[in-house]
Amino acid sequence: MKYPIGIQTFEKIRTEGYAYVDKTHLVYKLVSEGSCYFLSRPRRFGKSLLLSTLKAYFQGKKELFDGLAMAGLEKEWKNYPVLHFDFNTGKYTDSAALEEKIVHHLEKWEPLYGVKPKESQSLSTRFENVIARAYEQTGQKVVVLVDEYDKPLLETIGNPELQEDYRKTLKSVYGVVKTLDSCIQFAFFTGVTNFSKVSIFSDLNNLDDISLNNHYAEICGVSVRELHDNFDETIEGMAAINGMSKEDCYARLEKQYDGYHFSENSVGVYNPFSLLKAFSEGRFGDYWFATGTPMFLVDVLQHTDYPLDRLTTEEVDVRTMDSVDMMYSNPIPLLFQSGYLTIKEYNERFQSYHLGFPNEEVERGFAQFLATYYFAGGMNGSFTINNFVREVERGDIEGFMTRLQALFADGDYQVMGKLEIYFQNTLSVIFKLMGLYVQVERHTSRGRMDVTIQTRDYVYVMELKVDKPADEALRQIEDKQYAAPFAADPRKLFKVGVCFGSESKGIDEWKVVE
Repeated sequence: MKYPIGIQTFEKIRTEGYAYVDKTHLVYKLVSEGSCYFLSRPRRFGKSLLLSTLKAYFQGKKELFDGLAMAGLEKEWKNYPVLHFDFNTGKYTDSAALEEKIVHHLEKWEPLYGVKPKESQSLSTRFENVIARAYEQTGQKVVVLVDEYDKPLLETIGNPELQEDYRKTLKSVYGVVKTLDSCIQFAFFTGVTNFSKVSIFSDLNNLDDISLNNHYAEICGVSVRELHDNFDETIEGMAAINGMSKEDCYARLEKQYDGYHFSENSVGVYNPFSLLKAFSEGRFGDYWFATGTPMFLVDVLQHTDYPLDRLTTEEVDVRTMDSVDMMYSNPIPLLFQSGYLTIKEYNERFQSYHLGFPNEEVERGFAQFLATYYFAGGMNGSFTINNFVREVERGDIEGFMTRLQALFADGDYQVMGKLEIYFQNTLSVIFKLMGLYVQVERHTSRGRMDVTIQTRDYVYVMELKVDKPADEALRQIEDKQYAAPFAADPRKLFKVGVCFGSESKGIDEWKVVE
């Protein structure tokens, strides 16, 4: 089987024999039930392929759909003029970059449908003229497809003036779709994030956002049913390569790549890029993160004081999830729309979501990404999680506390916001990484963090405080009876009190009671 890794063109996949998971029944539902849509999905999730499929359909390329659901659904095949904006390529670093990208597309279409020499040179007017003339000349309404509409905005996070300039440009161009509604058969916008409709799509009041629509939850990605229907033999071969049963291979794939939920009632969806890479290479790698972490995420996390321990514990209002405009005060919508968090539960009474990491690949990759941000020298410096975990597992409490103290002594405090938040966030990253190898439970409140770490032979009950003596932390362990659940446990138990100093910006002392 040929796997279309990095191939986003429907025609190439169909004509060159690559594997294709049939989504055309959902494409038919889109085109037959509506005319103007928006879809947000994480990067590398198949948005470009979906637009390419729509393009082939509206161009009447019936032969490409032989054997697919669309072949039995569509009875009339028509060739519409398709205007496809693709913002995937290009560097949006100055005021001219976005205009150049839009002009690049307009200059492909204007020779096809005509342009008058003295016409207005504004981008919106040129786009209007292309649409109107395409309709007049072909007798068919126009299809507008916009891929990664938000990339220029995401690349200008941290540059508010340029981003505002881009907002105005995009708003004027996208508004043409509403202005010339009578000339347009279908319009579809995709992106990673959902900037508020007021700022970008205010003129498109007929835009149907299907990002959290249960009917389209599987329009990108691979469901478990599609996995079994399309790749059962592949998984049987992968199981043999890795010396496991087919059932165990399915379970491992689910644990590592499944778990994305794009509505409160949807089935889980696998990351298609990681899945196909795993099939191609025959091993369970972290492929999605290997393609790089978007710089906009780095910028937002550098400017927020959000406590990382709250990422997967708090309820998020449905309305909060609708847009990323307040990302610097609340990064949760951005992390959700970017694919780092997903819906775990829905509270219908309060109309709120409980979010969490979709799978092991994302959880591990996100923690490792954060480690490069919070740890001086990253994970290859003096502090490594491997050595930390080994010391924890052999009961070397002085060793791992000394290592932890050295980490803060070497830390770059220019990246932090509030001191207590930085302290808690750094520890959260460490314990999240440790949680991939040992059992770690954390309970946080302002100014301190209590932690329980369990290995095969040892249990550590830790209380961490800011600007308070380690003895006080130990007293709290006793007063609150944090160690009580392990009274009958045969493993050796350590009670650890830790003091983090705001002046020293590090661990001032720790005390241990066995």
